[in-house]
Amino acid sequence: MKTAASWFSIPCALSILCSASLAGDAPNFDIQLDTISSGFDKKTCWVHPRAGAIPGTPPSVVLTMQKLQLTGSDVFFALNEMRTDDFGKTWSGPLEHATTLGRREEPDGIVVGACDFWPKWHVKSGKLLGIGHTVRYKDNRVMSVRRRETCYSVYDPQKRTWTAWDTITMPDTKKFYNAGAGCVQRLDLPNGDILLPIYFKAETEKFSKVTVLRCRFDGSKLTFVEQGNDLALDTDRGLGEPSLTRFRGRFYLTLRQDKAGYVSTSDDGLHYCEPKKWTWDNGDDLGNYNTQQHWVTHDDALFLVYTRRGANNDHVFRHRAPLFIGQVDPEKLCVIRATERVLVPQRGARLGNFGVTEVSANETWVTVAEWMQTTPPNPYDFTKCMKHGSDNAVYAARIKWKTPNKSWDRH
Repeated sequence: MKTAASWFSIPCALSILCSASLAGDAPNFDIQLDTISSGFDKKTCWVHPRAGAIPGTPPSVVLTMQKLQLTGSDVFFALNEMRTDDFGKTWSGPLEHATTLGRREEPDGIVVGACDFWPKWHVKSGKLLGIGHTVRYKDNRVMSVRRRETCYSVYDPQKRTWTAWDTITMPDTKKFYNAGAGCVQRLDLPNGDILLPIYFKAETEKFSKVTVLRCRFDGSKLTFVEQGNDLALDTDRGLGEPSLTRFRGRFYLTLRQDKAGYVSTSDDGLHYCEPKKWTWDNGDDLGNYNTQQHWVTHDDALFLVYTRRGANNDHVFRHRAPLFIGQVDPEKLCVIRATERVLVPQRGARLGNFGVTEVSANETWVTVAEWMQTTPPNPYDFTKCMKHGSDNAVYAARIKWKTPNKSWDRH
C-alpha cells in the first residue's frame, strides 16, 4: 500500500478477546425486513435514509432522507423526516424541512445544501443531533472545486422541527478547505464528547485524508476541540466516508476507498494505526470497493454491514446490493465468511448508502433506500433497476437480538 509521508505511525496493538466474541458463541439474531415506503415519481428518488432513536417506551424513531434528481450526479434537495412512535408499526411523513434543512443561495449563483445526514441520540444533552456535510452547486451541478463543511442540526421532538443547519468552525481553513462528516458513524463518549470521523483535503490537493475529531456539544452548538492523526492513501481519490465504533475498550474505524474497503484501530479513539484492507478470514479480499461500510456493535460481538462483488450482482452499480452483515474477528480484522447473512436483498438498485441505529437493547435497525440510478452509459435509465423489481423502496432491516445488547444506549 502506497501511503503519504504524513502518516502518523501508531503501533496496531490488538486486544486478546475471549471466545464469546467469535463465531459460534456470538449473539444470535433474527432479521425482519420492513418496507417504510415505496414508489417514486421517476424524476427523483429517496436516498440516504438514516434514523435516530429518542428514548421512551416505546422509543420514537426519527428518520431523515432527501430526494435525489435522477438526471444528475449527487443533486440533492431538502431533508425530509419520517417518524414512528409505535416501534415501526406505522410511519408518518415524509415531512419536508425546506426552511431549516434545505438549500441556501450564496454569491455568484452558488447554491449550498446539507446532505449525507445522520441523526443520533446524544445521551449527555438529551438531544437528537444530526450531523452531515454541505454540498455546493453551480447551475445545479456539483462544483468540482468547492468548499465543504461539517453541518449539524438539533431536533425538537414535541414541535417536530429541526434547527437551521449550522457548520463547525475548523482550526485550519486551508487544510480543511473541503472537509465534512458526510455518511459517517460517530461515537459519543460517556462524558458527552463526540468522536467524529471526517474526510478532508486542501483546495489544491487531489487525495482525501481521514481524521477523527473530538467535539463538544452543549445541546445547541457543536464545537471542535482537537483532532487525531491524519490517515492517507495517495491513490485514486484517497480515503473517505469513515465510520467509528468501540468494542471492548478498543476503537475501530472503517474506511471507503475506490479499490477496497479498509479498517484501522486505536487505543485512544483519536490516533489510528495504518489501515489494512478488509478481507475474509481466509485472507481473500472481501470484495467491497468504492462504497461505505458501517458497524453493528453488540456487547458480545462486532459486525460489519457492507456490499461486495461476487453475489450474482454484476448488473448492480458498483455491486452495491445486496446489503450484507458479517461478524468481525477483532483480532485479525477480517470478516468471518461463515457468518455472512443478507440484510436487504438486491432488486436491481444499489443499496450502498445506509445507516445503522441502536433502537433498543433488543433491536438494531439498518435503514436504506433503493437508489434508482444505474450503471453507465445511461445512469439515468431507472427502468434497468425496475426490471429486477426495485421501486425506490425505503427499508428498515430490523436486527432482533436473542441476547439483549445492554450497552446500546452508550454507543
